Amino acid sequence: MKLTINDLYDLTHTIAGDYLKGFTYPWEALAGIKELIIELGKKLPADEFDNPSENVWIAKDATVFSSAYIAGPCIIGHGTEVRQCAFVRGSALVGDNCVVGNSTELKNVILFDNVQVPHYNYVGDSILGYKAHMGAGSITSNVKSDKKNVVIHNEGEEIPTERKKVGAMLGDNVEVGCNSVLNPGTVIGRNSNVYPVSCVRGVIPEGCVYKGKANIVIKIN
Repeated sequence: MKLTINDLYDLTHTIAGDYLKGFTYPWEALAGIKELIIELGKKLPADEFDNPSENVWIAKDATVFSSAYIAGPCIIGHGTEVRQCAFVRGSALVGDNCVVGNSTELKNVILFDNVQVPHYNYVGDSILGYKAHMGAGSITSNVKSDKKNVVIHNEGEEIPTERKKVGAMLGDNVEVGCNSVLNPGTVIGRNSNVYPVSCVRGVIPEGCVYKGKANIVIKIN
C-alpha cells in the first residue's frame, strides 16, 4: 500500500514541505520536529507573527483564547483558531486555517493547513495532512502497552520505526469519526474515512471507508 510522504501528502500545504522532502516515510520526520520549528520560527516575518514567549510564534491573524496553553517550540499559522483550554505541549507546527479545539492536546506534531482537531482530541507524535479532520473525542495512541518500539503493519509486511512513540499518519482529506482510537503506527491513505467508535491499527488504503478490521470498502463518490 501507499505509505510514503509523497503518497500521503501534498507538500505545498505546509511550511514543513522542504523538510519532509528529505524523508521517505512520514514517521521518519518525527524526531526533528522540535528543531525544525525553531529553525522556521526564526525566519518568520515579524510583521506577520508575534513572538510572545521563547520559541513560540503565533500569526497576528490567528485567534488564541486566553485559557489556551501554548508551550514552545510552536508555530501557529495564519487564520488558525486555538480554542478554550487547548493544551499545546510543544513541538507543534500548526498550519494555516486550522482549528485546535477545546481541551485538545498536541505534542510533537505537524498539522498541515486546514486541519481540524476541534473537540477533545489527543494528537501526539503524528502528522495530519491537508484538510484532515478528527471527530470529537478521537485520539492518536502513540505508545504501545508493552512499551516496545512501534512497527508499521502493512499487509503482512512489518516496517520497524525504531521509535517508542509513533502516533498516526493521516493523509490529505482523511476523516476520522467521533470517539475513534488510532493505535500506534496507524497510517490512513488520502481521502479515506473512519467510522465513529472505531479501533484502528495498521494501514488503511487511500479512498476507502474503514467500517471495521474486516470491513474496509472502497468509497463510492
